[in-house]
Amino acid sequence: MPPPPPAHGRAAGGPRRPPAAGVDGFERFVEWLLTGTLTEAQRHYVETFDLRRRSGLYLTYYLHGDTRKRGMALLMLKQRYRAHGLRLDGGELPDLLPIVLEFAATAGPGDGEAPLRQHRQGIELLRAALHETRTPYALILDVVCDLLPQLTDDDRAALMSLAFDGPPVETVGLDEVGLGPNLAPYAEMCR
Repeated sequence: MPPPPPAHGRAAGGPRRPPAAGVDGFERFVEWLLTGTLTEAQRHYVETFDLRRRSGLYLTYYLHGDTRKRGMALLMLKQRYRAHGLRLDGGELPDLLPIVLEFAATAGPGDGEAPLRQHRQGIELLRAALHETRTPYALILDVVCDLLPQLTDDDRAALMSLAFDGPPVETVGLDEVGLGPNLAPYAEMCR
């Protein structure tokens, strides 16, 4: 029978070594998760991610908004996943952060990290929103961001612009939408 795995941070029979990157954040998150009931965890998840636009888990929204470019970005993600053998079940969009993280873990450095690097601005905005609401989910985003390359000055400028302006809005072909029919001729009849 093999010996049990070494205690956290301690090589078998050797000196204590530093924990792997992010272990502390994950441990604190799991500790929080296990302190409550399943219903409380579910409620917190819904309140955090489903009811707040600023903390949505769909990464292409941050970069493309609800535009046609987002549809192309989703298609490209799906094709990237297929090229690496990852098939999505249940009709979930490929830009959902847990799916992007699963892909990064299975595809590994380089190809696996590419979607995370491409959507870094959205991840950083999500991270900021999670810290603002003081949710333990921010610990997970801290770990993810700590494992990605450092932000450059250009990245920070683009991030500030996105934070200020918000996601893009589709305007092509929407000139007449929302105006409705011209009711001015009927205005006299209502007086």
